[in-house]
Amino acid sequence: MRVVLVLIVARLLCAQDAWPAYGHDGGGTRHSPLRQINRDNVAQLKLAWTYHTSDMFPGSDHSRQSSFETTPLFVDGTLFLSTAFGRVIALDPIRGTALWTFDPKVNTHAGFGDFVNRGVSTWVDPGTHQRRIYIATIDARLIALDAATGKPAMDFGDNGQVNLRNGLRIPPPTDWEYEETSPPAVIDDVLITGSGVADNQRTDMASGEVRAWDARSGKLRWTWDPMPGTRTGAANAWSIISVDPRRHLAFVPTGSASPDYYGGLRPGPDRYANCIVALDSRTGRLIWAFQTVHHDLWDYDVASQPVLIEVRRGDKTIPAVAVGSKTANLFILDRETGKPIFGVEERSVPKSDVPGEGASPTQPFPVLPKPLSPQKLDPNDIWGKDAESLKWCRDTISKLRNDGIFTPPSLQGSLVVPGNVGGMHWGSEAYDPERGLLIVPANRLPAMVRLIPQADFNKDREQSSRLRLEYARQQGAPYGMARTLIIAPTKSPCTRPPWGTLTAIDVNTGNVRWEVPFGSMTAMGGPAEETGSVNLGGLITTAGGLVFATGTFDNKLHAYDIDTGRELWSGALPTTARAMPMTYVAKNGRQYVVIAAGGHDAPGIPQGDSLVAFALPEGSGR
Repeated sequence: MRVVLVLIVARLLCAQDAWPAYGHDGGGTRHSPLRQINRDNVAQLKLAWTYHTSDMFPGSDHSRQSSFETTPLFVDGTLFLSTAFGRVIALDPIRGTALWTFDPKVNTHAGFGDFVNRGVSTWVDPGTHQRRIYIATIDARLIALDAATGKPAMDFGDNGQVNLRNGLRIPPPTDWEYEETSPPAVIDDVLITGSGVADNQRTDMASGEVRAWDARSGKLRWTWDPMPGTRTGAANAWSIISVDPRRHLAFVPTGSASPDYYGGLRPGPDRYANCIVALDSRTGRLIWAFQTVHHDLWDYDVASQPVLIEVRRGDKTIPAVAVGSKTANLFILDRETGKPIFGVEERSVPKSDVPGEGASPTQPFPVLPKPLSPQKLDPNDIWGKDAESLKWCRDTISKLRNDGIFTPPSLQGSLVVPGNVGGMHWGSEAYDPERGLLIVPANRLPAMVRLIPQADFNKDREQSSRLRLEYARQQGAPYGMARTLIIAPTKSPCTRPPWGTLTAIDVNTGNVRWEVPFGSMTAMGGPAEETGSVNLGGLITTAGGLVFATGTFDNKLHAYDIDTGRELWSGALPTTARAMPMTYVAKNGRQYVVIAAGGHDAPGIPQGDSLVAFALPEGSGR
């Protein structure tokens, strides 16, 4: 009888776990205490249901790209998600059928880089006990909805919405240069928003203020500006903001100041750009800031959500925050002071040879953990899957300035290692508190950037065909730029596999517990073997001893043993998944794992609109 009672209690506790924030909780741990699906039975996972949003552009040429990257919330027995076009949908979590939908009527003909929304937020009014769902749309509106009906909360802002473009220090000259892609953070009855600012258009891009809005009324409560007193824009927080309600702290990851690749008009370190910033959530007062890159010239935004962890040193437990960088450096900081727990060294880095540029003479490197992907590419490390690819890679890289990480952009072209997708990226880390492990996805993909005098910019752009270059004017600066990820015409990266990894870091020592290749490049025509894949997505951990991970260039959701890194299962998806999974137990007692499969913005990979749920066969494993 005692065993039966224990099992009943355990199941009830399991069923009560919600997924109330993008990263499972406000601290972004991405960890679920559910254990119904575990290492012993994960291989039995089967497709439970699929829901199609229908929100994607027709055709497959990627001339207009929609990106279905949502991670649903699970609260009050309901799934809440956003679509690529910003619609909000409430789903039955057992059947995957819609209960209600809300359409913000985003102009899908606007010139946004891609149409994406990574999720919604929720808050319960302590007075009325009514739940609201919030979405920050790509056209920069903050909208409040009644969770029960999907109707706008008319007492919030202007008939249920707030225009986030209003009140900026530097307003965007065009609407498409200022957007929202991440859900607001919720703490102390306020909603904290960052912003997405278009890269490299001009020196004075829209300013990147972080702002807090009253969750009930929508009124502005406070503003914090990362570039105060300047005509420099951006340094915006486009990724996910984390919160610590107990300490009334918001942890804000900021990006690079404008423009990304020339800093001669913004001399100095750009103090609060490329930072993890701790703000008082009640007032917006700066508590501390730690800069991961000084005077960024490489588009090394802090793309990862800060993850709140605990570090045990001897008999002391230190509240900490971990933040991954595109540089492949992982910084572990004291949550209350911002001081590095394992030490940080300022090391000399290459000088710029571009007239007018003043690159920082040093950059910060953590003593531990060690870099999670290579930070240089020697000639012997250049790789090609065949003789033609190898020759192309060697010829291309030999023409570039190549002095290792933090090689400044140059007129001849510079090799950037890691490239502008990392290293670590917006998929962020997942934290298992029981094991004290951070599981970190990383890329091993170099890039090239070249500065172009403005007088030559148009001609250069018209004549270039050898590489698939992305051009940007950087108006107001003496140089425009061209950049690309270095991938051979045969669609293989120019570095040795693995091209993507999962790494387990022991947060109490800073050491690597294990590292494995992550996925494969089959959707890009690569080998079926687990060579590791360039990845842009996310991962979660569970108390069942599992890591569920996506973002790779294969049509799969992967499951790994958290103690060893061994892959235990993969589930087929209709296209690649550029999102983070989540998990919950519904009222029927079954645990589900859900992932949005929207495809990657790459030739040959179809767009998708599928929300896919997996579960154990009915009656098994519970």
